[in-house]
Amino acid sequence: MTVSAQFQIEYLQCLAADGSLVRDDLPQALRDPATLLPLFKQMLATRVFDTKAVALQRTGKLGTFASCLGHEAAHVGIGAAMKRGDVFAPSYREYGSMFMRGVRARDVLMYWGGDERGSDYDRDSDAARDFPICVPISTQCLHAAGSALSFKLRGLPQVAVAVCGDGGSSKSDFYAAVNSAGAYRLPLILCVVNNGWAISVPRSAQTGAETLAQKGLAGGLFCLQVDGNDLLAVLLAMEQARERALAGEGGTVLELLTYRLSDHTTADDARRYRDDAEVKAAWREEPMLRLRAYLTAQGAWSEAEEQAWVAECGARVDEEVNAYLSCPVQPVEAMFDHLYADPPPDLLAQRAAALALEPRHG
Repeated sequence: MTVSAQFQIEYLQCLAADGSLVRDDLPQALRDPATLLPLFKQMLATRVFDTKAVALQRTGKLGTFASCLGHEAAHVGIGAAMKRGDVFAPSYREYGSMFMRGVRARDVLMYWGGDERGSDYDRDSDAARDFPICVPISTQCLHAAGSALSFKLRGLPQVAVAVCGDGGSSKSDFYAAVNSAGAYRLPLILCVVNNGWAISVPRSAQTGAETLAQKGLAGGLFCLQVDGNDLLAVLLAMEQARERALAGEGGTVLELLTYRLSDHTTADDARRYRDDAEVKAAWREEPMLRLRAYLTAQGAWSEAEEQAWVAECGARVDEEVNAYLSCPVQPVEAMFDHLYADPPPDLLAQRAAALALEPRHG
């Protein structure tokens, strides 16, 4: 019997858990503390925001919130590698990526507070044409594929990037995006942030694939497994995927291995299905530790600088929180008025019924 085809999935890591470099062929820019320090500070800022957002939810000032604790390297790396003109289609916890694109903390808070005006991003930011947060699982992968097809048809030097979780990689939407990207050779990057859990379902129970990266092979995409706790590896993988896309070499599936250090959302209690030993082990591998160790060894960072920066980030987040809390609440009819340009009769009837229940219209 002859072999029709053979494939392999490579694993990319640049920075070990102790902060030491494990590759000698890294571009100088990825070794340079001047390049990495602003990104590390953004990772810290994202974690400060995340902590504050969870506190807001616990005190009744925010709706259900999806924490990004432990994903900072994956998310900031994705956002940092994207350029103006690219399009981002996130799921519901990629705040580090969104902040790198120009989304404000108050926008994210407004969204989780139930106000869709939080999805109306600054027209002058890189996020101006990005898709809003997507809670339906992996449908954003198809949105990104459509954007990538548009870029190709118009000959634009831009890429579309979508992020889903490990569970999301088992959805038909993900596979359809993979197939479209391969069939049409689209400038699409699909990032699967594998944090080990699809809510309460472990990675081992939701797919029989040896890696999640290999799911792109059937579509003819380039596939790579990456240490998602290693900012340098995420940057390198994203930059190479973007270069391949712009060179007409098609799409890429990146599996970013990380861990969800928090509950799935604030409506979840992960203690009911995760072992404490597993979580403690993950904390020893989390992304802040290794990059902090590397920058400190390079003389580019210190504990005093970190304390000062965290305090500054806290003050900035407080300003964003105040902006969110002081934003006037929209009237009930707003949920109808911005849905259709020409509302159908049944929607107009619902609008009238909702207004009739409002005290100000009684």
